[in-house]
Amino acid sequence: MITCQPFEILDGQQTFIYTLKDKIVAKIATCGATLITLEAPDKNGKLVDVLLGMTTARSIVDTPSYMGSVVGRCANRIAFGRMTVEGKTYQLVQNNGGAHLHGGTVGFNKKVFSPRVEGNSLYLSTTSCDGEENYPANLTLTVKYTVEGSALSIEYFAESDGTTVVNLTNHAYFNLDGQDSGDNSHNVLQIFADKFLPIDENLVPTGEERAVQGTPFDFTSPKPIGKDISADDEQLKVAGGFDHNFCLRGEHAARAYSEKTGIVLDCYTDRPGVQFYAGNFLTGENGKAVYPKRSGFCLETQLYPNAINVPKWKSPILKKGEKLYSQTKYVFGVK
Repeated sequence: MITCQPFEILDGQQTFIYTLKDKIVAKIATCGATLITLEAPDKNGKLVDVLLGMTTARSIVDTPSYMGSVVGRCANRIAFGRMTVEGKTYQLVQNNGGAHLHGGTVGFNKKVFSPRVEGNSLYLSTTSCDGEENYPANLTLTVKYTVEGSALSIEYFAESDGTTVVNLTNHAYFNLDGQDSGDNSHNVLQIFADKFLPIDENLVPTGEERAVQGTPFDFTSPKPIGKDISADDEQLKVAGGFDHNFCLRGEHAARAYSEKTGIVLDCYTDRPGVQFYAGNFLTGENGKAVYPKRSGFCLETQLYPNAINVPKWKSPILKKGEKLYSQTKYVFGVK
């Protein structure tokens, strides 16, 4: 079931909130195609909101944490904001230290998407013009949200009229204890990856793929997020905690669990990587609750960060006539 209600007028454009309901409940704002609520039943059958989120359209597009929004054209970081496409070098804004992050100053998180409903799916569409944020070619993007049973599916459809760079993800922050529970350190996490990507001082992958075994990055067996986050490790010091891409073995990316609520979250994707971010840079954002440092964690499914500059990795290049498709699914349960 899908219902709709007006939200706010943002820069002269009416925004809306759509509610998708089955065994779980997702609320999505058309600004930034943003997830603002995600309720799942706990071990007692009570719905618990496990998604950090903002309460106004203005806070959605202005909050630097990208909370719940779709990000791109190119999610994550590009080293020094430089990329070469078909022999031409493009200089993108460096909006995160010495890196370009999540599409730049005006990424998809700041756009108002056009909605349509078909069956139990919500389609949200927008365009990015040639030269916007200095990306080449005109790009059209549609994000499809579907709630079916206890699963939330996010599908991305994109195509352009020329060669460009695209890497898409959703920047949802989860806390399976409940979105207003503060520190996420007791959430238990398992990531189905044997390697992760070390980063430099700008949080950009160096090109190395490092084994997780014997490091704090070993989530091959379930462990609390907070167990090793303060370990004496150079990579943790660089990022202030976990903020790294993990190289996935297959479509089952990760599983998270709360002892408090009994809620289990399984993440599936067709992307090769997942950025596990522990919310190290949250600073007390005021949304549905106040969100201090590490009050939520992200599982951002995507191509490897800075892949445009690392030829051995799956390329984010999208050429004219090609159609990009990807899907990520979050499935909830209890134990």
